[in-house]
Order: sequence, then structure tokens, then C-alpha cells
Amino acid sequence: MSVDLALSPGAAANAGASSAPKATIRSAADVARLVNEGGAKVSNARMVVAIALGGVFLDAYDLGALAFGLKDVAKEFNLTPAGTGMVASAITFGAIVGAFLGGYFTDRIGRYRVFMADMLFFVVAAIACAFAPNEYVLAGARFVMGLGVGIDLPVAMAFLAEFSKLQGKGNKAARVAMWCPTWYAAICVSYLLVLLCYSALPEGHGGLLWRIILGFGAVPALIIIAVRSRYMSESPVWAANQGDLKGAAAILKRSYGIDAAVAPDAVVTAPKRPASWSNYALLLKGVYARRTALATIMSIASSFAYNAVAFGLPVIIASFLAQSMLTTILVSLVLNLLFAFVGGLIGVHLVPKTGAWKLTTVGYAFQLAALIGLALIGKPHGASEVVGAIACLAVFLLGQGFGPGAHTMTYASLSYPTSLRGVGVGLNQTLMRASSTVSLFLFPVMAAALSTKVFWVIAVAPLAGLLSLLAIRWEPANYDVDAEDF
Repeated sequence: MSVDLALSPGAAANAGASSAPKATIRSAADVARLVNEGGAKVSNARMVVAIALGGVFLDAYDLGALAFGLKDVAKEFNLTPAGTGMVASAITFGAIVGAFLGGYFTDRIGRYRVFMADMLFFVVAAIACAFAPNEYVLAGARFVMGLGVGIDLPVAMAFLAEFSKLQGKGNKAARVAMWCPTWYAAICVSYLLVLLCYSALPEGHGGLLWRIILGFGAVPALIIIAVRSRYMSESPVWAANQGDLKGAAAILKRSYGIDAAVAPDAVVTAPKRPASWSNYALLLKGVYARRTALATIMSIASSFAYNAVAFGLPVIIASFLAQSMLTTILVSLVLNLLFAFVGGLIGVHLVPKTGAWKLTTVGYAFQLAALIGLALIGKPHGASEVVGAIACLAVFLLGQGFGPGAHTMTYASLSYPTSLRGVGVGLNQTLMRASSTVSLFLFPVMAAALSTKVFWVIAVAPLAGLLSLLAIRWEPANYDVDAEDF
């Protein structure tokens, strides 16, 4: 083992004192090993993880922010169905482009630079949305916001994976899975903000609701920008892979408190896989082909089902309960908070010991059972059927939370080493966002044509995910995938 870890005599005599552990670095593999053994133990490393999750929060918030305001937008700008579709889908088209570009640039110029530039997209786009004078400016701003969303996930997942230890509580798989409860927390915040504004705005000023909701997205982005200089660092593993061992040692000192020094006989080599657009093709070759196939099928299946149910949740609940907008918002909020969010926390807690494969398999089984239940119930009549339908929605969201919701990103992020992680997540998100666009378009069309029988169609998605997991039994949790770069 080429890393020499030892406490100085003073530190040995004063356990827990201010002296930092000593480390000698002779290669990029040593840097990766130090991160794998230590994880986010000190404040700076934990803050990097928290800030990366803040980016995920923004992604979810901005994607879901217009769910309750689209009708007001259409009314204010007198939009045709095509115009409404343009405004609604602009962010997903931006996310498709952003994910593909973000994957490459995350590997090419580094995690830190991409993340910091990404935050500016959110600020500018949110403010432009809030003051949009017409549907074209609004759609353009939403497209730019989508670029930010698409760029953010590859870099956020890289930070989560590369600032976390390999095994035990809070390991890489658990940190990456934290994206899921963070996502649902953002959805809940958007619901709460809608509820607050809905209650506070004077009658006749409902048209301001969507502007306030969209504009609020600039606030967390500005907070992240404000704290970046104090806590954010480049990924030490990425820096070491680029041959910058001294830079990696400085990051270890700043983020982990490890007093690392580069040995005189250190081996500095060129990256095994330099960042290139051709790296996307590497994801479809050798051992990565199976992993890419599994991660892609899972993400597309999860995205299709989740978008159809979760983003259509207000519509579904309104049709079940035939109640007011306020009731619909409250029930949507409760279901997301108690089942999707809690399910995500369960997935984070269990994955270090249980593994991602088992949790995702059970999660898909929950979803399949729930969708079959909704299809069999159909249009509920009477209190018992309404309760049954709502219970099925709860089971679906719970399964999504601890299963595919949490671990599609575990598979997308931890199936590839540092040199391919950006493009791996980028490709996954490009295909997933394309699926999202299709599902968001198809769900209203299918629901109008099939009514509640549409749940039979949606059930195909978790079935496909379940079958892919049974066919390809790949477990990324607790596996040192970064060692494949060495």
C-alpha cells in the first residue's frame, strides 16, 4: 500500500488534538483511497456534499414549479394548446441539451468550474421567467433553466460520489441516493410555496402566482453562489486523475484535514481516459455496455412512470376527489412528504448494507402492484374506493422513493469511474430527459383516450425496470469503481 498514514508524536500523545493525519501521496490511486477510507468526515467535505445537493434541489424545484401555474400562464398570454405545450416542454428540451453538454464538460474542465457556471443559469433564467412579458420570453427562459438542470446533475453526482467514502454509513451509494429525498423536499417546498401564495394573494391576483413561484428559484442559487468560495473545492480524485497531485493534496488538506504531501518519487501520469466526446462511445463497449443498458432502462422506466403519476398527481387527485384546488394541493403535498420523501430517506439508510439492487427491485414491485391496483379500481365510487386509490398512489410513491427514485442515480453515477462519470451521468440524463418529454406529452393524451385504463399502460414501465434488474444483476453499492481508472 503506497499511502503512509501515521500520527505525529504530538498527535499520538494528544488524541483528538488539532494535529492532522499525515499522508504521503505517490499516485492518483492514493488520493482515491484516502477519500474512500475517510469520506465526508469534516465540515468542508460535508458542505461540498450539501451544496451539491442544493443544486439537485434547484433541479427539482424548477422542473416542478410550473405544475400548478400553467393554466394561469395560458390564460394570461391567451395561449393555444401548442403554445402551452411550448412553454411546458421548453425546460425539458433544455435539460436534454444541458445533460449531454454537462456530462462532457464535467469531465473536461472539472467539477467545480461547471457547477459554479451552472448556478448562473438558474439565477438569470428564474429572474427572466418572473418578468417574462410574453410566452416566447418565458419559453426561452425556461429553456435556459433547463440547460442549468441538465448540466447540474452530472456535476452534482460527481461531487456526491467523489467526496464520500466507499463503505459504511454515509458511503458513496448513500450520498448519491440523497438526491432522491432532496428532490422530493424541493417538490414539497414548491407545493408549500404555492399554498402560501394561494392563501395570501388577494382575489383577482392569482396571475402573479406563477411569476412568484418561478422567480423564487433564484434565491437558493444566489445562496449557493454566496457560500461557494468558502466551502467548494474541486474533486480531489478528478484533480489527481489529471496529474495534479499537488492540487489534490491541497484539497485533501482543506476538505478532510489530511496533511497530505506528494512524495519525491510520486508517479504522475497522463489521464488513462482523457476527456473526449468519444468517451460517450466507451459507455457502450466492454463491461460498461451492460451497466449502461441497465442504468438506461431503469432511468427511462422510472422517469416515464414517475412523470405520469407524480407530475399528473394534482390532476389524478382532482379527478378522484372532485375537490377544490386547495384540497388538491394539500393531498399532493401530504402524499409526497409522507411517502416519496420518507421512502427516499429509507433508501439512503438501507443502501449501505442492503445494496441498491435489492431495494430497486422491491421498489419496482411496489410500483407495479400499485399501478395494477389503480387500473382495477378505475374511477372510484364511494369512500372505500377513494381510500384504496389514494393508498395505491401512496404505495407507488413509497416504492419510487426507496427504490428506483433513489437508485437510478446510484446506477448512473457508480457504474463508471472518475474518468467516465460525467459522460456516464450525462448520457443517462440525456436519454432520461428525452423519455420525460415523451411521457409528459403522452400522459394527458393517453389519459383523455383511456381514462383510468391508462394505468395499465404506465404499469409497463416498472415491469420493464424489474425485468432488466433480473436480467442484469449488477450491484454498484460498496464496489470501488474508481479503481478501474488505475
